[in-house]
Amino acid sequence: MSGLNKGLRKVEVTLKWDPSPSGTPANDLDIVAATFSEGDPYGKPEYVVHFGSRSPDGTITLNRDSRTGQGFGTDEAMTLELDRLSSRYTRVVVGVVIQQGEGRKTFGEVPNTAVRVREDRTELVNDDFVGVFDATAATVAEFTRGASGEWVFRKAVRGFDADPESFAALMGRNPSLPNF
Repeated sequence: MSGLNKGLRKVEVTLKWDPSPSGTPANDLDIVAATFSEGDPYGKPEYVVHFGSRSPDGTITLNRDSRTGQGFGTDEAMTLELDRLSSRYTRVVVGVVIQQGEGRKTFGEVPNTAVRVREDRTELVNDDFVGVFDATAATVAEFTRGASGEWVFRKAVRGFDADPESFAALMGRNPSLPNF
């Protein structure tokens, strides 16, 4: 690619939340990324990265995975090396899902939850999920490959009422279709 605008190259997604009060079930949130091919950009993901996994080619990696939210600062972190993704992939959707092990829990019930998406020092998203407080999962960012190969970002905070498995199948749906 030539010119000054090379698009996004390497993006980091971080997630934080406060632990549950003593004696209650742990809050367990997860960053999830789904990669879609040119032939089916809103269909079934080619692969999904979550819960301590990484993409087959190593371009999307979950670097930190917390099951409780304990500690200072970032509880989960994911790196997306968009510039290394095969040209057959044209769309990546990133979201956050709450594990539902002890009954239904929403973003409004998990204190001080926030997600941040950055490229180098440029902040692309900083969201506290207030707009989707009654959801159990949410997309937060969409990356699409432009005609000349550059990656473009779009903030995409959309709430879903879905468990982790269902969310992975729904998160890439066309935004004009209703959420589940």
